[in-house]
Amino acid sequence: MNVIQLKRGYSPRIAGGPSRRLDPLDPPDHVGMVPEKIPFVKPRLLVEEGQVVAIGSPLFEDKRNTRIHFPSPGGGRITRIEFGPRRVIRRIEIALDAKESYATIDVPPSDQWDTISRPHLIDTLLAGGVWPFLRSLPYMDIADPDVAPPIIFIRLGDDEPFSPDPAVYLDGRQADFKAGTNLLKKLCDRVLIHFVGNESVLTLLDDQTDVVRFSGPYPTGNPAVQLYRTKNGPEQNRSWFIDGQDVILIGEFMRTGCYPVDRVMSVGGSLAANAGHVRTRAGIGLRRLNPGGPILSQAARFIVGGLFTGYTGSPDSYMGFYQNALNLIDDGDREELLGFIRPGINKPSYSTAFLSVLRRRPFPMDCGQHGEVRACVNCGTCAAVCPVDILPQFTMKCLVADEVEEALAHGLLDCAECGLCTYACPSKIELREVFRAAKASYYKETA
Repeated sequence: MNVIQLKRGYSPRIAGGPSRRLDPLDPPDHVGMVPEKIPFVKPRLLVEEGQVVAIGSPLFEDKRNTRIHFPSPGGGRITRIEFGPRRVIRRIEIALDAKESYATIDVPPSDQWDTISRPHLIDTLLAGGVWPFLRSLPYMDIADPDVAPPIIFIRLGDDEPFSPDPAVYLDGRQADFKAGTNLLKKLCDRVLIHFVGNESVLTLLDDQTDVVRFSGPYPTGNPAVQLYRTKNGPEQNRSWFIDGQDVILIGEFMRTGCYPVDRVMSVGGSLAANAGHVRTRAGIGLRRLNPGGPILSQAARFIVGGLFTGYTGSPDSYMGFYQNALNLIDDGDREELLGFIRPGINKPSYSTAFLSVLRRRPFPMDCGQHGEVRACVNCGTCAAVCPVDILPQFTMKCLVADEVEEALAHGLLDCAECGLCTYACPSKIELREVFRAAKASYYKETA
């Protein structure tokens, strides 16, 4: 097993980390999909309000490649399809039947998996709606089924606050994980497990699996960072990656022929009444992911996904397709009297200018900027924490000046979109959003 130590990055001390306790949630009466939160997808609806669907029935397809579709996470009646500006599909709600039905797919028996051809496996994964679990770098779009990648990374563990712990979701699912890993080897000659976390998890893995262990500060578990630190040439820039829990789901799908809806999700943050892991299902409503807790304050912000890369979700919305974490933190939308002269003993910050540098206990994170946006002062803080060495301040100025080629030369496409530069910037510039939007725009123009 190779071990790679990363030095660039920063791990803030944040309160509300979930325990490894796994609690089952009561079955919901509604589930949903949020197509607008799936990057780059151009959805075409395949259903309408009032229609009855089964688990695994296609809800919408990607106009860019109609072989790629997204299945229903529940069996029942579609009660609402909400549109946004320009007919963007914001969410699809499904009222579940008391006894849900499944749309089954013909899958080869397990004794034929060793001899299954790559085209046959791709067609099966596409038909079952599990192909979108595979994503390609550097843009993190859905993998192209007509392209063979140089490497497939299985991301086992994520150090972003607060993602599900692989020790929790792997427990009892090793057989499906092994099956999913072996099937991925039919898609690519080289499949690696990129592991981050406690070494005790490695005892749950097959000895024949190639493992690369990463250690260091956040974002050690980011797939773009891992690729940047391991690639041997530009031909590996278009490698694919998949989350460890999704590998389990592929193994389950190939075993049963049914779209898998069971999920292990984490609930964390300083306002989470019962921070831990929950066993629930895909498309769960956000309001239900606070097991055993009181009614939340109106000041709570629902962050779907990690604290640095997630997005703000409405309490009445649903978990995203790629997200398995919910963070509940203080909204922070309020003014602080004489904040500019307070010593800041309780203010989390990368800077050592506050007395909080002396505090060793975790900080309750909030969404406030604690200051106004100002011009870049060339302090170099963003460059000091950037894990992929792209000099964010100069890259940002190139983009502002519309010098895209120069921004690419600085390494724009290597950006891991980890959000550390935004967190550390004393001028409060939303650097991650600048880079993310620039990468997306360049991708759409060159696709």
